[in-house]
Amino acid sequence: MESAAKIRRLVLRDGRSIRSVSRETGLSRNTIGKYVQTASPPIYQRQLPPVRHKLSGLDARLQERYYLDQKRPRRERRTALQLYEQLVLDGYTGSYSPVQRFVRDMKRVGSGSGEAFIPLQFQAGDALQFDWSEEHVVLGGIAQKVKVAHFRLCHSRKPFVMAYRGIARQSM
Repeated sequence: MESAAKIRRLVLRDGRSIRSVSRETGLSRNTIGKYVQTASPPIYQRQLPPVRHKLSGLDARLQERYYLDQKRPRRERRTALQLYEQLVLDGYTGSYSPVQRFVRDMKRVGSGSGEAFIPLQFQAGDALQFDWSEEHVVLGGIAQKVKVAHFRLCHSRKPFVMAYRGIARQSM
C-alpha cells in the first residue's frame, strides 16, 4: 500500500488525476480522495467496542479446572471439548471456540515457548565426535574396501579423516 503522503504528492503537487493514481497504486478512488482531503494520515477507528465472548464469567472456573487437570496423569486429563461440555452443564451458553482458544492460550502460558537453545562450549582438546565408515576406492588400479575413521573436534569444529586399508588375511 502506498503512503498517504506519496499519494497526496502525486495528486496535489504533480497534478495527476485521482483515477490515474488509483490505476497506478491499485487503491480505490474513494480511498485516494480521503487521502487528498485530509492532511493527517488515516487512522482506524472502531465503530463498536469489541464483543467479549460469553466465557468472561466462567473463565476463572475453566482456568481452575485446567490447572487441576495438569496435575493428573496425562491419560486422565480432559480435552478442551470435555471441559466445554462440563461448562455447558454449568450453564455456559456460548460456543466451543472461545473455550478452545482459552485452553490453547493456557497451554502456551504453562509450557513456555516450548523452544530452548543451550549452546555447548568445549575447551580445546576436551571432546571430539567419532564415526566409522567403509568406502570402496581404487588404489593402484585395484578396487579395495577401505575403513575410514571420521573425527570432528568439538572446540574448533575441524574435521579429521583417516583411512585404514587393513591387512589381507590369508587362510592357513
